[in-house]
Amino acid sequence: MAFCSNCGKEIKPGAAFCGSCGTPAGQQASRAATPPPAPAGKVTFDVVNRERLNMVKVDLENASFRYEAGAMHYMKGNLELESDIPSMGKMFKSMITREKIVKPVISGTGTVFLQPSFGEFTILDLQNDEWILDRGAYHASEINVEIGAFTNRAISAMFSGEKWFQTVVAGTGKVIITSAGPLEEVELINGKLVVDGAFAVARTSGIELKVAKATRGIFSTIISGEGLVNTFTGTGKVLVAPVDNYFNTLIHTVNSINYSIQSLGK
Repeated sequence: MAFCSNCGKEIKPGAAFCGSCGTPAGQQASRAATPPPAPAGKVTFDVVNRERLNMVKVDLENASFRYEAGAMHYMKGNLELESDIPSMGKMFKSMITREKIVKPVISGTGTVFLQPSFGEFTILDLQNDEWILDRGAYHASEINVEIGAFTNRAISAMFSGEKWFQTVVAGTGKVIITSAGPLEEVELINGKLVVDGAFAVARTSGIELKVAKATRGIFSTIISGEGLVNTFTGTGKVLVAPVDNYFNTLIHTVNSINYSIQSLGK
């Protein structure tokens, strides 16, 4: 049984972070390494629609939240924006997950709107658990949610489309994730989910990702035309976006037509 060196709470077996305060498991906390305590207040996330674009609205009452750099649209109220210089560990974490190095924090009382998008935004409610996110899926989170990196197996990283590292969020609080289409939740109980594509946006830490042939034999794989597929096994949840929304589908169609026209002109 392991306990957090920062808050003293029990750490779940195999967990990368303390579910109560977000301190990395096995790391001796120090006053310099411990993030400042979040103000005792309230954070409310909402997804609003303006002119067919989606935006994340954040209402703060003497509270703080963290967001992906460059995502702030505008804010009003008694608010302060902080962008601390990242540690070497955070810089390395950013390099391997392809998330931006600096994740600014906005604190105070007021309302913040993040950048509008044709994509979808989903509010993920963490309850002392861990979720592994697809690259670029992280958008914003409450201040006490810890952000880390998850290492995929070599063969999965090469062929799954998820690459070597993914972002992991852990603890208790709300996280905003973005996707190209509406998310569907698939719950597995010692089960298996096979996905032909890289549209699995998030999964709980109890789910393992592997790359496997769609059929058992090499000859059968060639005939079926499916090749390699992403296979999720274990007990937990997987969030998938099997279909892009209308606007992203339209954008991809126009880009495909434009590419075909340019190819004919060469």
